[in-house]
Amino acid sequence: MNFFEHQDQAKKNTVRLIAFFSLAVISLIALTTMLVAGFLYYFDLQNQKRHAPLQAIDGLNAVNIAQIVNWELVSGIALVVITVVLIGSLYKLLQLSGGGEKVAESLGGRRLQPNTDNPLERKLLNVVEEMAIAAGTPVPPVFVLEESGINAFAAGYDVNDAVIGVTRGCLELLDRDELQGVIAHEFSHILHGDMRINIRLIGILHGILVIGLLGSLLMRSSATRSAYHANRSREKNGAGLALLGLGLVIIGYAGTFFGKLIKAAVSRQREFLADASAVQFTRNPDGISQALQKIGGFSQGSRLRHPNAEEFSHLYFGEGLSFSSLMATHPPLPTRIKRITPSWNGDYPNLKSSAARSVIDDSQTDTSAVHRPEGAVSGLAPEQHLEHRNATLDHIGAPTAAHIQRARQLLRDMPQALQDAAHEPFSARALIYCLLLQSHSQETQTEETQWQQLKQRAHPVVYKLTRELHSSVAQLHPSQRLPLFELSIPALKTLSEPQYQVFKANVVALIRADRKVDVFEWAIYRMLLNSLESEPEQARYTTNLTQLAVPCQQLISTLATAGHQRESEAEQAYKQAMAQLGFANLVLLGDGQISLPLLDSALAQLKSLKPLQKPALLKALLTCIQHDGSISTSEYEMFRAIADCLNCPVPPLLED
Repeated sequence: MNFFEHQDQAKKNTVRLIAFFSLAVISLIALTTMLVAGFLYYFDLQNQKRHAPLQAIDGLNAVNIAQIVNWELVSGIALVVITVVLIGSLYKLLQLSGGGEKVAESLGGRRLQPNTDNPLERKLLNVVEEMAIAAGTPVPPVFVLEESGINAFAAGYDVNDAVIGVTRGCLELLDRDELQGVIAHEFSHILHGDMRINIRLIGILHGILVIGLLGSLLMRSSATRSAYHANRSREKNGAGLALLGLGLVIIGYAGTFFGKLIKAAVSRQREFLADASAVQFTRNPDGISQALQKIGGFSQGSRLRHPNAEEFSHLYFGEGLSFSSLMATHPPLPTRIKRITPSWNGDYPNLKSSAARSVIDDSQTDTSAVHRPEGAVSGLAPEQHLEHRNATLDHIGAPTAAHIQRARQLLRDMPQALQDAAHEPFSARALIYCLLLQSHSQETQTEETQWQQLKQRAHPVVYKLTRELHSSVAQLHPSQRLPLFELSIPALKTLSEPQYQVFKANVVALIRADRKVDVFEWAIYRMLLNSLESEPEQARYTTNLTQLAVPCQQLISTLATAGHQRESEAEQAYKQAMAQLGFANLVLLGDGQISLPLLDSALAQLKSLKPLQKPALLKALLTCIQHDGSISTSEYEMFRAIADCLNCPVPPLLED
């Protein structure tokens, strides 16, 4: 399956999850109805024995059972059960509304600062940065769990909300290749839409568990009442409530048991897929295979000891808790290793010696974070037109080892001062301002207006840093602009709400300084909002492309006019792309007919496309920029930025 099929499958899995959830709730209603009916029948029978003649009791029993189990009772219990389960699920989902960061914090994770000096943490951050740039996604924040077991997880709702969590044992006991295999596995979950399903599973299971929690509360309250009241009838009532509570506990935990079975079955299949994707991503099966072997050879394995570990058990790279084979959320370790390395002999490594060697090897061979002198941008020629044979949709959500090498090269050729600046909240804002400023480097009046606005609105330190970094950013090759943007995202996510609002207002002011639409500026703005602001759930995956002719007209008109100097060439590119979509009757819109609000509205509508509808739109965008047989680096980076706004991560263009 490709990226779009995986996204569509994730949507279908969500529908199945809702169906399983509905079946579980129906089962809870049926079991609770039986329990309450038996409870009421018991008390009614006791009442009959006290007030009816002995010879009439048998006849009365049958009448009372029919009277007790009626539609009013069933509907009332159904309403109560559905309300309790939904409130429990919504409460848990509300707790996790912060996305991946909330999950990491719930497990005791500590957020790594991007400018950390710790060599192990620096190695981890460098691997994550390479993977993110190779995949075409914003760099996710990284959390470390102070756990000795070898484990990791990815959590969030989508690629813009994702975080990576890694245990201390994973950091200390894996070498760089093994760590890269683990991180590639987690990026597979990010790109395939697994994370949203995982969080929904957490909410659903918590809602079902609430029934059992209410039963426990009922048992405790009945015991308290019995302790304070010596009256015989009250004692009987207390005993009845205790039995009702016990029944609810059994029902609640039985529902949770079957829910965990569903969770385990779904999770196991996704782990096999993530392992295979990690091998495809890195082209190094030994990396992830040896990481799994080290889990088997380590006394702590992949176990986590945090009190909340069980709740998130289906998120982890390895089995986080000890489960029976029926309840295990991951396939057996030997099975996973054999699938990756069929020649494996079944022996686990001597972890102590391997761990000591890995730390020494990494310190000697990890050159991807080598410091370069200020302004060093060798290895990238001036912008040139590149053949488009590798500018296809095949690698969206499915980057390869070649893309990792390309990401590594982009980082090596980027001045170290800019990489360091991307890791600091103050200078990260300055870099975004520089990216917007340099797009008007040929317009002296506009640039002067932008500088004046920044001086008035921005924090003095940020303004000073913008001045200092501007020349270095202006010298960047166009292919390095988006990687620099992606490196800045983790630092920007640490901004407070007031800081973010000022930053956002300054970005808008810089874009509007020339009173016209610049596609790169607008794309940067939209990517910032995608990465730093959550999108409404109801806006996802509801529309067909045939319903969005006008938004397509607005977007493709903007791309055609921005990528071509001559109006006739823009017209031809536009017509070719729109004809491919079946909208040949719509005319090209000029600069004066497009505005930022119109583009925002168009993009908001196009983001709601169903997954399998998006390839046609992206192919039309590619047709627009390559109608003359070639794609410039700037055109391709604009395409990548727009695709990112459509939640389609595009890897960087490979050099010929």
